[in-house]
Amino acid sequence: MGIRAAKGAAFPTTVPVVVIGAGACGLCAALAAKEAGAEVIVLERDDRPSGSTALSTGLIPAALTNLQKSLGIDDSPEQFAADIIAKAKGQLDKAMAMAVARASGPTIDWLAERHGVAFRLVEGFLYPGHTQFRMHGTPNRTGVELEAALLAAAERSGIDIVTNALVTDLFAHEDGRIAGVSIQRPDGAEEPLGCEALVLACNGFGGNRAMVREYIPEIADADYQGHVGNTGEAVRWGLALGATVADMGSYQGHGAVAHPHGNPIVWALLTEGGIQVNARGERFSNEVRGYSEQAVDVVSQPGRIAWNIYDGQREELALDFTDYREVKALGGVRQAASIEALAEQIGVPPDALARTVAEAEALRAAGGSDRFGRNFAGKAPLRAPFLAVKVTGALFHTQGGLVIDAEARVLRPDGRPLPNLLAGGGAARGLSGPSRWGYLSGNGLLTATVLGRIAGMNAARMVASQ
Repeated sequence: MGIRAAKGAAFPTTVPVVVIGAGACGLCAALAAKEAGAEVIVLERDDRPSGSTALSTGLIPAALTNLQKSLGIDDSPEQFAADIIAKAKGQLDKAMAMAVARASGPTIDWLAERHGVAFRLVEGFLYPGHTQFRMHGTPNRTGVELEAALLAAAERSGIDIVTNALVTDLFAHEDGRIAGVSIQRPDGAEEPLGCEALVLACNGFGGNRAMVREYIPEIADADYQGHVGNTGEAVRWGLALGATVADMGSYQGHGAVAHPHGNPIVWALLTEGGIQVNARGERFSNEVRGYSEQAVDVVSQPGRIAWNIYDGQREELALDFTDYREVKALGGVRQAASIEALAEQIGVPPDALARTVAEAEALRAAGGSDRFGRNFAGKAPLRAPFLAVKVTGALFHTQGGLVIDAEARVLRPDGRPLPNLLAGGGAARGLSGPSRWGYLSGNGLLTATVLGRIAGMNAARMVASQ
């Protein structure tokens, strides 16, 4: 896969705006381009669109949405941007954080009111790093449901989505202007397609083990829970065109993926007072820092597994999530009337687990922080019935990528944009800073939807101005 010279290339068909990838980013880009009056086509490598969106929980953080307002939630783009910047320890493009935060509310309202996506707000607990209730999800809180809603919106809008269409090469002029793409079909046939603007919405490089080992070796041995098609084409095309990349060591991990089921377990079980222990029945970290940074800690434990320990009261928060209900239905959630009996069920030393739970309860009572920096103050004690679920750490998606501006244009090292190339979602540099600790819950779908919409609008403007 690479860049071919556009000079002398023939394109039997040209579509003004071409979008590579039919996940949330690509579909939002296509919807926005179509709405702005441009003819658009979406190219999807798989036989049916899914991507990382369908593998996610489908939750999108946004500020100052109409849904928030209706529920009396006092939020603002400035507060949201401050949360993003704080989680990344200030080591990100602050102007981009503010631009995305400002566009987040209008994007959710646009999807809900114009395109019929049935959002509900997650209430009852705050996700790590957020200071307001701003997680918007579809009724069952699954990425499959969100992807289906976006595909339905695309169909209603008359957008063509071509599946089994693997883009292998881009055709470019010497100045970096994209003239078209080369599509490979399942039978090996190649089809050239011309374009006037190109949107890269083909996510990151989590499915490319060589790139993961090169850029983020700390998570290279963890399970990969993203889409196998995320193999870094956008980054490689961009670099070949003279673009710049940043934060390539950044990613979203998850420190509580049910094992062996593969479903992410809602983090509120821990943030609301649960604990995480290893096979020895011992805590090993501050479980509530965030699920991304916790992934490496879990993977470093014996057998690369841990157990989430919580109770029936906390489980009520998780039962709203389809991923949790599925794990429970499959027998992945253990329950007992005492900590010792629970330890016997999950195969950890009963004395050690009882001691660990007692230490946590003492911290709750005292209100102090433990050796890991966690403070249990304000959280109710664990009470029978006691529950446990076996988890591992995983890589979900990468957060480093092509550097873009607030118009989603791909930039060269000197800050000049490439003529007609745009990117969003995992193809672009995210808002998580240089490492795993900067990922704010929902950052992936935030940049997918918001930057996808911005990219689509600006691709349509590029086409109209030619």
